[in-house]
Amino acid sequence: MPDSLRGKLLIASPTLSDPFARTVVLVIEHGDEGAMGVVLNRPSEHRVAEVVPPLAALAGEDDLVYAGGPVGANAIVALGEFVDRADAPSLVVGDLGLLDPEAASPSLRRLRVYAGYAGWAPAQLESELEREGWIVEPAHPDDPFREDDLWEAALTRKGGSYALVARMPPDPSLN
Repeated sequence: MPDSLRGKLLIASPTLSDPFARTVVLVIEHGDEGAMGVVLNRPSEHRVAEVVPPLAALAGEDDLVYAGGPVGANAIVALGEFVDRADAPSLVVGDLGLLDPEAASPSLRRLRVYAGYAGWAPAQLESELEREGWIVEPAHPDDPFREDDLWEAALTRKGGSYALVARMPPDPSLN
């Protein structure tokens, strides 16, 4: 396993249950003190303008807030695709980085806002990886902005037997 999974996707294995069933997490930080990321594929019904008014001007009128994870539901994490990488306080992968809502109008192509995040204590994520709870795949800067089934798309992109798993229905007993 690499020293850090920062900038990688964690794709939930089919055996993982809620709150992570069929989720894809972008790892934002990973080190000796634990890990932090956001679930990319759980849109809420709430618009950014309603929930996070300071980001309304940067978001599209109909942009939704996504459920970023089970930790800190009131915490807001904003990811942006930056025109000028220097505007990003912290890049995650490519031109994709964290947005500082207090900064003056950054040069953004796109924005995705998350309520909450996924967090792991020291060695917790490593333990989950050893138990094969997660499948690791390099992230692409477009992943947070995909409108299709990201879980299926990321497994298909990984290829091999994972592409077969991608076609598995949410409830295999219905197959």
